[in-house]
Amino acid sequence: MREVRATGEEALRLATELLQRARRADANLGLWEAADVQWWSRTARPSDDVEKPFWVDDQGPVAGVLLTSWSDGNWQCDPVVVPGAPGADRVNLWERAVELGAQHSTAGFKIAVDDEDRLYRQLAESAGLIAVDHDRTAWLNTADRAPTVAMPEGFELVDRTERQGAAHPMQQRNGAQVAERLAQCSLYDPALDLSVESADGHVAGYSLYWYDQATGVGLVEPVRVADEFHRRGLARAMLSEGIDRLLERGARRVKVSFATEVAAALYEGLGFRPTSSTSWYSA
Repeated sequence: MREVRATGEEALRLATELLQRARRADANLGLWEAADVQWWSRTARPSDDVEKPFWVDDQGPVAGVLLTSWSDGNWQCDPVVVPGAPGADRVNLWERAVELGAQHSTAGFKIAVDDEDRLYRQLAESAGLIAVDHDRTAWLNTADRAPTVAMPEGFELVDRTERQGAAHPMQQRNGAQVAERLAQCSLYDPALDLSVESADGHVAGYSLYWYDQATGVGLVEPVRVADEFHRRGLARAMLSEGIDRLLERGARRVKVSFATEVAAALYEGLGFRPTSSTSWYSA
């Protein structure tokens, strides 16, 4: 293996290939999908211009440290290694992630650790990092797919192929360039970029679905319904359609992460089954 460093689009490409290779190596280990890092690239960030280290062999990236800066000044540092890769040193990878997080962050940094990962939990605690947030991950297998849910009367579901000239519904929360940035992602599909409109044309909610042909995995990220439209069944109907579209494209499994009991009930009602939990350790 040799170390390479990359920024911008090249770093995104390497991160995508690394996470795809990791998922192919093990269907269950690992916190992130390639689509996660592509979703994080929806807006320009200071971390885009920071070099990220990757270790590559003749087949591509084997390990790397992913760095993502957020609007509150916090940085996210993710040590990633292909399961079973010979010569990969997880301890060294963790130390590089902590080093880079401390070097670049202005308001602290976080590292997500699978609660079953004893090594990284021990390293986090011995470094004085504190678990400040927690979330869970659930998977949907095709055999567990719940029956399709119809959109409530008075609302219409549309995708970006039908609204190409309109402002993107995620623009308010993610910036004016979100549509352009998403279009640059290799896994983005405008037909999987869904929104719900009320009869008077207001956007009541949106959700985005990612299909990775290289791994057969579909990812749900993000899902949002405007406050004034809560408790009308819109999220459930929107998710039902998005899952259908992922399965039609060939997804063998669909993944989602969440942090609240309300979200857990929503996803489990559609056939998702929680499989793991994650703690976010903060400096």
